[in-house]
Amino acid sequence: MPGDGAGDTPRPVIHRNSLREQIAGALREEMMAGRLAAGRNFTVKEIAELYGVSATPAREALVDLGAQGLLRAEHHRGFTVPELGWDDFLEIFESRVLITDSFHRQYAARRALPDLSRLPSLHRRADAAVRAARAGNLDVMVGCDRRFWQEVGGLLGNRRIADYLDWLRVQSWMFAARYLRELPVLAGICWERHPDLVEAIEAHDVTGAHRIICEYNLYTVRLLAGLAGQPLESVTVLGLLTEFVGEEPPPVPVEPPPAPPAPEPAADPGAARAGRSRRGDEVGRELGRELGLGLGLVPQPRTLPYGRFGRRLPEQPPPEAPRGRPDPHAAPGR
Repeated sequence: MPGDGAGDTPRPVIHRNSLREQIAGALREEMMAGRLAAGRNFTVKEIAELYGVSATPAREALVDLGAQGLLRAEHHRGFTVPELGWDDFLEIFESRVLITDSFHRQYAARRALPDLSRLPSLHRRADAAVRAARAGNLDVMVGCDRRFWQEVGGLLGNRRIADYLDWLRVQSWMFAARYLRELPVLAGICWERHPDLVEAIEAHDVTGAHRIICEYNLYTVRLLAGLAGQPLESVTVLGLLTEFVGEEPPPVPVEPPPAPPAPEPAADPGAARAGRSRRGDEVGRELGRELGLGLGLVPQPRTLPYGRFGRRLPEQPPPEAPRGRPDPHAAPGR
């Protein structure tokens, strides 16, 4: 395609649905990170203004997310982020466990090996996910974690099941984000054994890879049950996981490690907080450059203007009956 300017650099091809997909992807990660919390309500116009696009791709993106069950369309009120409870998470978690267990049995029965052509990309995704987890940056962590498991899902060789697992993971993050955001320190809380899983896959150790995934699922459900104040007995597939692992790992620490003592107040009391924010932004920019996050046509803001974007629309009072006006359909003779 011909370009213009110095060197006549060719322009990238823009597909008609690129804006639609980028807006949907940006909003999806906002909900996964909890920056668009449950109950947030917004309109097509607000989304179009926020991302600087016309109403058409914004509406298409919102309709797509609504069709996926990630948004709820409300008549004359726009779209609302649904609230996922513990029962919703149990269904999500049970579906993930049963699917991965079924695939392990399938591979073991026919002694098949997954497609290993994705290994280079899988190594990069694992490294990025670990660094995001150790940095405790939830905004970056959700994107890195999702991309890693998308690569793992691609090894299954079944696109529909991989897409379904990805859909379940998005909802799992939507449930977990509100609890994780309440923790003052997130670094070291989330799972970070992604490289171990990649090594097991690279060594053709299907059983070992499945064991690591089971340990990951145990870690996840223990963490979220503790944060949500729910009993582990409500997890129906817990026995399946512990039986395969062989022994129960120690409980996951729910409370974060104590923060170091605060320094003496300086001239600017927000200096330390600003420093932590800058360090988190540096991690985000570094991972963003590596993964291509935020480099598309649609900007992905780090903070949404909740005062405008996330407001609830007020209830409209019912209209009063008109007074002092003749009935245009009055019966003859009255």
